[in-house]
Amino acid sequence: MNKIPLIPSLLAAAMLASGCSLIPTYERPAAPVPTVFPGDPTQPVGPAAASVAWQSFFTDPRLAKLIDTALANNRDLRVSVLNIEQARAQFQVQRSALFPALGVTGSGSRSSPNPFAAFSSEVPSVSSQYSVNLGFSAWELDFFGRVRALKDQALAQYLATEESRKAAQVSLIAAVANGWLTLLADDELLEITRQTLATREDTLRLTKMRFENGVSSEIDFQLSNSLAETARATYAQQQRTRLQDENALALLLGAPVPAEALAGGKGLASATPMPDVPAGLPSDLLIERPDIRAAEQQLIANNANIGAARAAFFPRISLTTSIGTASTQFSNLFDSGTKAWSFAPQITLPIFDAGRNQANLDSARAGREIAVAQYEKSIQSAFREVADALAGRVTLGEQARALRATADAEGVRYRLSDLRYRNGIASSLDLLDSQRSLFTAQQSAVQVRLLQLQNQVTLYKALGGGWKE
Repeated sequence: MNKIPLIPSLLAAAMLASGCSLIPTYERPAAPVPTVFPGDPTQPVGPAAASVAWQSFFTDPRLAKLIDTALANNRDLRVSVLNIEQARAQFQVQRSALFPALGVTGSGSRSSPNPFAAFSSEVPSVSSQYSVNLGFSAWELDFFGRVRALKDQALAQYLATEESRKAAQVSLIAAVANGWLTLLADDELLEITRQTLATREDTLRLTKMRFENGVSSEIDFQLSNSLAETARATYAQQQRTRLQDENALALLLGAPVPAEALAGGKGLASATPMPDVPAGLPSDLLIERPDIRAAEQQLIANNANIGAARAAFFPRISLTTSIGTASTQFSNLFDSGTKAWSFAPQITLPIFDAGRNQANLDSARAGREIAVAQYEKSIQSAFREVADALAGRVTLGEQARALRATADAEGVRYRLSDLRYRNGIASSLDLLDSQRSLFTAQQSAVQVRLLQLQNQVTLYKALGGGWKE
């Protein structure tokens, strides 16, 4: 019985397997989150956040100008864009391995067969060889899909980088909006503190005069003095905070914050309202959030890497061939009869590698499981961000209204206490307590109003808004 030679049989098997892929069939993991958001909140009518361009959501012209500046100058976003170019180039490099690389080579050599000819009286014999060839070398015939799997991996990495750039843009736009709102709140708090300081200094002068005339005690005078100094300390602290917040916004912009960005002098009340956007369903996040899509592309890349690791167990066939001319004399290198060619196929079959290929496959499989966990975590994180923002939308509005009403009530109380004190009906303790309560209520009202506006920005970002060009 005749035995079939090993190499021809392997070549035949490779030809039959041409075009096959060892990449596992990709299946998107199920989203590890509930099908609805907590409380099933009432959905406002309107388009999905991801379909609302940032220019339509942030309609205040001052803020829109800041966002334009940040998109043009922010260095982190610029790095993200350059990462895309790098990933695209790496994909093209990997894709080029599918095709033979043609090249022209020219060579020439002169040698003597006798290494001691230089010390001999005989005339040395010198041999010459010149050649010019066109061909390709070590081109892998991708019968088992190893090169294509690496190409698919590079493509998924490139797409993941593109999605990461979109996610960076979303984060940048939200950060600029929150930074601008913070500066408006800082200016409003500074104005409240200035007014409070002026009021407390006026009260201090009145209390001092009453103390010097024996009408009030030193306790009242020192308490009034303490509250005035407290207001000065708070004012200095708020000035420092405002400067630091402006520096943070300037870093995002990549340029100084223009004065006109804060023009108006009305604080948060001057900001153009932002529209409410519907939350939709958690499943919508899979197609609307760039960071989730980036995590999925990383998962696809790791899945393709398994195909490349599997293909390493099979024969690797490469081909080297060339055609050209060869001659012993350079002058007749291109004359008739100097034609030369070569054809050198090569097959490599792994037999023993001390478990290296199996370890690479195990590593690729573990990498895919890691990518699955990271993908699922990105979904869970997105779900929590949206759920937290929805909880804020439900509660912050009422909290802001109640604190504004509290500040109004404390304002009336302060005016009545001041009137009663100036007429000698109420004590200074009542006046100073009303001043302190009013200042606290006004600060709380501004801070919660800032949280309410920033929560709208956060919800827009969490729902995938802000990445469309």
